[in-house]
Amino acid sequence: MNEIEWVRTFAPSVEVGLRKTDSKLSVFTGRKLPYAHEIRAYNNAQIQEADFMDYETDLLVTEQIKDDVWIPRVIVEAKYRGSLTTHDAITYSHKAATHRQVHPYLRYGILIGKRERYPLPGRLFRHGTQFDFMLSWVGSIPTKREMRDCIDILTKEVQASRIMEEIIFNSRKKGRPHYTVLHKELKVK
Repeated sequence: MNEIEWVRTFAPSVEVGLRKTDSKLSVFTGRKLPYAHEIRAYNNAQIQEADFMDYETDLLVTEQIKDDVWIPRVIVEAKYRGSLTTHDAITYSHKAATHRQVHPYLRYGILIGKRERYPLPGRLFRHGTQFDFMLSWVGSIPTKREMRDCIDILTKEVQASRIMEEIIFNSRKKGRPHYTVLHKELKVK
């Protein structure tokens, strides 16, 4: 079983859990999302030719804001069978950074399945600098507690994405909320 096949086994449960908190949220597997927008030519001051480069996402949480309009909120990179190399950690962390070049409010995490009783690997902490969260599951099917933790984290990450979007895109509007503190809490279990 590859990562996408594995993610498809639990994605419906994730979506059900998220929709209990917010009916506008959806979960997709294997959906492509741009990480770069390359401009190849201009006609005077207007873009004449442009290309989007995209990566396939393992699990994507989106928010429906209008009938055909959605916003990507959270990406979860999935790694199945427990092992994660230093190269994997660096590569996935880089993917998070490139996705944020196009979607600066996007939240990004990693989920390692079939980890047995091993903790998250140290190389992930050292080299996964762009991850907002990291999860590992003992088996390929999450326990009730693992699924609850996953839904809880994803719900909080969606809210963080909304706040970051508001801060980034409304920073010059009159009457906007004014913030004097931004704290990204570290929580471990």
